[in-house]
Amino acid sequence: ADEHLDLDDGRWEDIHVVTGALKLFFRELPEPLVPFGHFDKFIAAIKMQDPTRRSRCIRDLVFSLPPAHHDTMKVLFRHLSRVIEYKEENRMSVQSIAIVFGPTLLRPASEEGNMAMHMVFQNQVVEHILNQYGYIF
Repeated sequence: ADEHLDLDDGRWEDIHVVTGALKLFFRELPEPLVPFGHFDKFIAAIKMQDPTRRSRCIRDLVFSLPPAHHDTMKVLFRHLSRVIEYKEENRMSVQSIAIVFGPTLLRPASEEGNMAMHMVFQNQVVEHILNQYGYIF
C-alpha cells in the first residue's frame, strides 16, 4: 500500500523478520508468483529427463508468465541468487532457498493429491530457476 517503512528502524535489524515478511507477502497473494494455471506445466517440465529440453521448457514457461509475474520473478530470483553467493556466512544454499520458497512461489490451486510429492517438485523448480538464472533471464 502507501505505507512508508524506515528500514533503518531497529525492529528491522533481525534479518528473519524481513525474510518472514517477504515469504508472508508471497504466501498471501491471491494467486502465487507462478499462477495456478502454470503449476502443472512447471511440474511436467521439471520431470523431463533430458536436461537440455527441461531447461528450455522451464525458460519458455517463465517467459509465458504474465508480465507482472515474470518481472517480479526476475527481481526476486536475482535477489535470492545474491543471498546464495553468501551461503558460507548465511547457510542459505540453493537447496535451502528452494525448500523455503518452493511451496510459497509455486503451489496447486487445490491441495488435493500428494502434497509431499508436489513439494519435492516445487523445490526442484525453484532450484532449477536459481541454478539457471542467467540462461532463463
